[in-house]
Amino acid sequence: MPSVPSVLLAGCGKMGGALLDGWLASPTPPRLVILDRHRTGTDDAITVVRTAAEIPAGFKPDVIVLAVKPATAEIMIDAIGKALGPRMSNAAILSVMAGRTCAALSEAAQLAGADMPVLRAMPNTPSAVGAGISGLYASPSATPEQKSICHDLLFAVGDVVPVEKEADLSVVTAISGSGPAYVFLLAELLEKAGQQHGLSPTIARRLARGTIYGAGRMLDDLPDSAEDLRKAVTSPNGTTAAALAVLMKSDAWPETVPKAIDAATKRADELAG
Repeated sequence: MPSVPSVLLAGCGKMGGALLDGWLASPTPPRLVILDRHRTGTDDAITVVRTAAEIPAGFKPDVIVLAVKPATAEIMIDAIGKALGPRMSNAAILSVMAGRTCAALSEAAQLAGADMPVLRAMPNTPSAVGAGISGLYASPSATPEQKSICHDLLFAVGDVVPVEKEADLSVVTAISGSGPAYVFLLAELLEKAGQQHGLSPTIARRLARGTIYGAGRMLDDLPDSAEDLRKAVTSPNGTTAAALAVLMKSDAWPETVPKAIDAATKRADELAG
């Protein structure tokens, strides 16, 4: 396995940008070519091109990371295939797009002239600050070396959870891929509630964000289950119990959270076609 892999990052929007920020902050970032028509600038760490035709002639990627909109995946693969030619055949595709299956991406690569293994991952936006978590599925044709490179690329920006079935990635998308938005919504609602009860916006924000940060640290640092940690905070007939009596009604969080995950999972399945 190359000590420093060569990576072509196709698409540098929210997810691609989060991965890029994480890689550049790591001690040994990969050799990078960024393919994105909205990004400009080249420095010692990365080369940025606006079209696939501008990819440097000597660049031979170990991994092509697809972080484009799913609807444009085939167009991007075709353009990269025309630009790289035989250099594409030794690379693996690592897709961080929601939905698109390994089979569909593999077929697109074959039409572009390359028989390439495909790996799919669902990272999340905390990858930008090194606190991401990614589900990773590798198709059977991926070599141990390619699996290791892709694992390390994702591990540079957070934890990695391998999954054995590609179908599991729809649930991964619903839980951790979309999950930061659920936490941000909770912070938003706590802030608003604090202000409605007379706290200043600054104090309400600090309390809401500090609480979520601290609870997250406890979940990460302590071996206790989330249920046990919840119970430890909840004194009988106390303030926490009064709040949880509302949140844990049958028609509140116990019903709406599973419904939300079901909706996100269904949408991920729909995107897969």
